[in-house]
Amino acid sequence: MNSFGRLFRVSIFGESHGIQIGTVIDGCPAGIPLCEDDLTEDFARRRAGGRGTTPRVEPDLPKIVSGVFRGKTTGAPLTIVFENTNTRSKDYDNLLSHPRPGHADFTSWQKYGGYNDPRGGGHFSGRITLGIVAAGVVAKKIIAPATVSAHLIEAGGNTDIAAAVEEAIAAKDSIGGIIECRCHALPIGLGEPFFDSAEALIAHMVFAIPATRGIEFGSGFRCAAMKGSEHNDLIINKQGATATNNASGINGGITNGNDIVFRVPIKPTSSIGITQDTFDFDKNRVEPLLIEGRHDVCIALRIPVVIECGTAIVLADMMLREQQKKRIF
Repeated sequence: MNSFGRLFRVSIFGESHGIQIGTVIDGCPAGIPLCEDDLTEDFARRRAGGRGTTPRVEPDLPKIVSGVFRGKTTGAPLTIVFENTNTRSKDYDNLLSHPRPGHADFTSWQKYGGYNDPRGGGHFSGRITLGIVAAGVVAKKIIAPATVSAHLIEAGGNTDIAAAVEEAIAAKDSIGGIIECRCHALPIGLGEPFFDSAEALIAHMVFAIPATRGIEFGSGFRCAAMKGSEHNDLIINKQGATATNNASGINGGITNGNDIVFRVPIKPTSSIGITQDTFDFDKNRVEPLLIEGRHDVCIALRIPVVIECGTAIVLADMMLREQQKKRIF
């Protein structure tokens, strides 16, 4: 549904053009220093306004409404909210009967019997990922000194990201991209065999982020063409460091102390400035649709920090679960 995690449990709520969006974190340890200013750096990385991003710019001013007292987390549920202030809902009036191709307009309308909020994509909008970023800022404090960093390494099939964006703008089209994420200085032993493997939990979170179309760890799909002698990571010291990292820091679903490295393909933004033919349910026929509103030419420009923070949430939950097991035994 709209929650993730066992001990560090994150819930996100809101709609793109609703009054508020936000996050609730249950299970956040007490005593972590936290204030609104701690969120500004990662929020700025996600904010629109740059070349190739939507002209809808929200201030994204966070308000911590519970779970903090005198600058420290209390152990009670931590709630952080943000106001939506820059909306143009009229741009979406025609989408009730003429759903956009590539979006959740049709599926959400069918699933919820027409009661869904279609404005700006409603609860399916990438705007809701702001709650993931907020929770990720807290998670980064929990996992320190381990770190997570993510970067866009390719857009539109081009490593010259700026050039690819300009070409898409000129064509009134959109492009996707590839994001690489690296988790450094992790402890050995996080994750469980099979269903709660480190890869499975990270992949679960990554696929919850809109526009994600895949994930590969370490050597990824290249491993299918490798020999075992090429793919095996030789252990070179008693700390478990390896000469290569094809396994991406994970063996048997459990972290081995080497960096976790994975890459995520992000699809092109579905809303584009080109007229597309798609079914109109009022007219009961295929009709041309020109999508109004303000949209990203390359949403992948703004997603690295979301993947980074989502991964930190997964790691925080795994670390707290491991600590709990050690207290029990």
